[in-house]
Amino acid sequence: RFMNKRNIILDCDPGHDDAIAIMLAGKSDLINLLGITVVGGNQTLEKTGRNTLNLCQYLDIDVPVCLGSANPLVKILEVCPQIHGESGLDGFDFPDLTIDYHNQNGINFIVETILKSKEKVTVVTTGPMTNLALAIRLEPKIMDNIDEVLLMGGSYTNGNVTPAAEFNIYSDPEAAFIVFNSGLPVKMFGLDVTRKVMVYESVIERMEKLNNKASLLFSKLMKVFNENQYRTFGLEAGPLHDPLPIAYLLDESVVELSWVHCDIDISRGDSYGRTNCDIFDYMKLPKNTFVATKVDVNKYWDIIEQGIKNYN
Repeated sequence: RFMNKRNIILDCDPGHDDAIAIMLAGKSDLINLLGITVVGGNQTLEKTGRNTLNLCQYLDIDVPVCLGSANPLVKILEVCPQIHGESGLDGFDFPDLTIDYHNQNGINFIVETILKSKEKVTVVTTGPMTNLALAIRLEPKIMDNIDEVLLMGGSYTNGNVTPAAEFNIYSDPEAAFIVFNSGLPVKMFGLDVTRKVMVYESVIERMEKLNNKASLLFSKLMKVFNENQYRTFGLEAGPLHDPLPIAYLLDESVVELSWVHCDIDISRGDSYGRTNCDIFDYMKLPKNTFVATKVDVNKYWDIIEQGIKNYN
């Protein structure tokens, strides 16, 4: 379907797992990274923005980094220091910053970049979907030039903030509602699959052997990520959620997708922020979402390993 590189905008809230998504997208032969837009989520926008600049400078990824929305559309921002630390990216000492943000607001950047692109653009979100929702509302014409939206978020089984809701969707359910109901092709990579890609000690040791600046970053960040996951959830290793949609762009066979109807619960009830995926097609409603139901764990780590090797 794509002879050339895929044009992508990565919208994120780094975040330990976002950091690895940035790393994976930043030096791939198959991805033309048009820019990175940042949102408040895992930490405040000030912190997630700074983390993004640090990552781009350290990994020598030369793309515009734009600050988007600091807050969800309706809700109050709830950050996640128990997993990502006070900085939002605890565990790695970055050198002093010498690069700065692109001078454009992230939402305007999304709109203008998509409108002027000669080829369709894929938008990948690994945080709350606020920036993309605002861009769609600001200029609906962008939808004609978006190939698809890939997101890490949601769950058709159990959440991780409440029994019903996953963090990225729970952080801004109304934004997710706008995107899922936009008519755009949406592919959802949720906890159902990302919980299976655990950063065991053996994975860290495997990546450390690559011995470059990206493997050092991976190792140090993942050790803190794992400690925090154990302390917070009692997990023996952290699930590496956010790189999965990028891994899918590099090799679509890494997951299996099901075509379903998905509703976002914006009721403010017990299941606020749930992605209600009709996996069994009970309701016979129009289908609007491809949801990942299986993941090839070995292939995923092969893709991550290659992503690190790209920094040799």
